Amino acid sequence: METQIQVIDRLRESFRRGISKPEQFRREQLNSLISMIRDNEELFLKAVHKDLNKPKFEAIMSEMDILFNEAHYALSNLKTWMQPEYVGKNMATKLDDCFVRREPLGVVLIIGAWNYPVNLTLIPMVGAIAAGNCVIIKPSEVSAATESLIAELVPKYLSQECYAVIRGGPEETKALLKNRFDHIFYTGSQTVARSIMQAASVHLTPVTLELGGKCPTFIYGKVDFKAAAQRLVWAKFFNSGQSCVAPDYLLCSRATQDALVPAIIEALKKFYGEDPQTTPDLTRMVTLKHWNRVMEQLKSSKGKIVVGGESNQEEKYIAPTVVVDITADDSLMDQEIFGPVLPILTFESLQEGIDFVNTKEKPLALYVYSDESSVVRKVLEETSSGGFCSNDGIIHMAIPTLPFGGVGVSGSGSYHGRWSFETFSHRRACMMRGWALERLNSLRYPPYDENKLSWLRWTTSPKSSCNIL
Repeated sequence: METQIQVIDRLRESFRRGISKPEQFRREQLNSLISMIRDNEELFLKAVHKDLNKPKFEAIMSEMDILFNEAHYALSNLKTWMQPEYVGKNMATKLDDCFVRREPLGVVLIIGAWNYPVNLTLIPMVGAIAAGNCVIIKPSEVSAATESLIAELVPKYLSQECYAVIRGGPEETKALLKNRFDHIFYTGSQTVARSIMQAASVHLTPVTLELGGKCPTFIYGKVDFKAAAQRLVWAKFFNSGQSCVAPDYLLCSRATQDALVPAIIEALKKFYGEDPQTTPDLTRMVTLKHWNRVMEQLKSSKGKIVVGGESNQEEKYIAPTVVVDITADDSLMDQEIFGPVLPILTFESLQEGIDFVNTKEKPLALYVYSDESSVVRKVLEETSSGGFCSNDGIIHMAIPTLPFGGVGVSGSGSYHGRWSFETFSHRRACMMRGWALERLNSLRYPPYDENKLSWLRWTTSPKSSCNIL
């Protein structure tokens, strides 16, 4: 069995030989990845169900189809993405070819997450393959069944010369990070992200961090309470709230809360029945550790539970729960909940809610529900977040043409679609010069004089810009 260093060295040698770079090879590997997804869909569905009790419907939407679509999108656009991007020039460079060339970075490391163990491990890999890199993926050991399946299938379908899976827990990951990579892509917690940045700094390795945070949801002004409640409940309790872009807490006026809570309760009954514990449509907490953390937050809260609150440790089950009368210093506001608990904070004015959000760290996503465009516009313009969506939740991350990523502590860098290709590419500035216009070039040579300087400044000034490519 190969050691970590042997795997990395083997892939680095493959990259030096240029195996992963040709367009045809990239296409073959993306098609093989698609085949892996298509041929083994049932195995993937069983694995994520074993790990999270994830319903087939949710797994196909958020794990299989989103990955399938990303791979097809990359294949459809690969030729365009690989083309040189020609840029504008000035008079002094008008006869030169000036362009940006996208080149693969080398051997990159992708560390996946357990909450969407297929999606968050393999979608970044799509971009890394498309960009021509050799790739090592480290699936999360927390979602053990999916980790095992990925480790089994990737070597069967993808080139073993260029792609590898390394398994293990925190100690193996710590050892892995001591090695030099050309890029590290990490999805997970802010705590672990700090350790990854420290390890990467030793080699000055660039890092993309896809993290999380407490994603706020505003509901202000006129709104269809029934529709808003259904969309909010779906977004919050999808994957049992274990989504980095899940609505973490709700801000609204007291009157809105009074009208909204009955609509939320009705939506919960409609979606999950009178006893949500018996529905096949509700994911469970991934481990007892995660169950205990959320339950401790809930038990420590001084708010009032208006629906839910039931739990079962053996099943790692927590009922979809809504808590009102929350204050800013409540235990449910300390950290990202990452579970099926929705606290509601009341602020009578929209501005008060915005001011509160702006005292917190910038979230990965921010949502606003309102029929009034002025409300939506105000929230959009006066807040900052990785992504933004009005009158719905989490759905924006399924659009491959939108960059997905955070800002501040919610992450750095982005991916999906072309943004993945760019993340795993070096944008190399290229100038191809011939031997013409040497007389013009002589303006820059010594001996210097004011006349030369005047002419040189004119040829390189914005006024002499030229769009001849």
